[in-house]
Parts: sequence; structure tokens; C-alpha cells
Amino acid sequence: MTRLLIILLSFISLNVKGETNAQQARKLFDSVYNMVFGEEGSTLHYDVNIIGIYKTNGTIWYKGKKSRYGEARYASWNDGVTAYMIDHKKKVVDIYRSNDDNKDKYMSKFKFNANDYSYSWANAKDGIEITIKPKTSHLMGIREVKGMLDRNTHYPLYLRIKVAFFWTTVKISNFRAGNINDNIFIFPRNQFRGYEFSDHRNDR
Repeated sequence: MTRLLIILLSFISLNVKGETNAQQARKLFDSVYNMVFGEEGSTLHYDVNIIGIYKTNGTIWYKGKKSRYGEARYASWNDGVTAYMIDHKKKVVDIYRSNDDNKDKYMSKFKFNANDYSYSWANAKDGIEITIKPKTSHLMGIREVKGMLDRNTHYPLYLRIKVAFFWTTVKISNFRAGNINDNIFIFPRNQFRGYEFSDHRNDR
């Protein structure tokens, strides 16, 4: 999961007189960005289905530069300084600097810059929908994202992402914003006795 996913899933709809739909969407997007990755943080459970070929589910936490997620095979703890990437099947722990793109080579291809996208929102059958599209489209990059929120609580329901020519669905549950304890991001080394540790913090 990237920051883009969680921001979109937490969109709040407001009407502001004198502003265009795009201006409203961008202003609200920025507001939710600060809420999700601010001092209080957020957490949610996700179920991913990539056109029936790859399925996974897990829980993710974010707080500023800190992050953590856990799935059946993979897990990660990032305390904002050091990132620990775990593969349970191979029983390995790879250690990186928190800002090193090599810690997740796939996700590093989808870096998000809010200014590179156009924004819009609308009421939909399932709730409130926000759509973003890149101003410059690339064949293998993100081409469109739609996030759906509960109409009453504004909690995230699901996210649909178009990459290349197919759509990926991410269902969201147990969303909570705020009161995320910093201890959640501390790597529990004693739980990984018997795993092989590989330190990449000095790699060039």
C-alpha cells in the first residue's frame, strides 16, 4: 500500500461556494492527507484482488513517516528511520533506511506527487466517490483511481485502481483515524528468532 491508496479512501465531501468541483476535491484531498499521515495517524484492514490472479489481505498503519503492515506472508515495520521487511515463507528480514526505495522495488515505481493529478468528486450509488487521473498518462503507471466512502460516516469502503489496462480492487474495513501509538512501529526483533537478517543500510 502507498500513501495514495489511504488518502483516497479517506476523502470527505464538502460544498464550498465559489469553488469548482476540482478545487473542492483538491482542497479536501489535501486536508485528508494531513489527517491520515499527521500526528494521530490511521489504520485499516485491506483485501486486494488483482483481476482474480493475485489476492491478499492484511492490516496497515500509518503515522507521519512511520508505517507498518502485516499479511500472511509479508510484513514490515518502519519507525521513520529504519525499515524492516519480512518474508515469513523464506524466513528472512531485510533491513533498509526508511527512505530507501530499494526496500520495496514494486511500490517505488508508483511514487505519488499530488500536483501530477487532476481531481473530481461526485455522489454515487454506494456513497461518495472521488476520482483522480494523472495529468500525463504512462502505459504502465496508474491511469485512474476511484475511491468510495460511506455516505454517512465517510469511512472508506473500497478503492479501484486502473494500472495499464486492468482494474485492481481494494476493499477496506475497520478504518480508524487517530490515537495510533508509536509503539506499533517498533520492530519486535525477539519474534523473529531463527530468521536470517540482511542489513542493506550501507548498500550503494
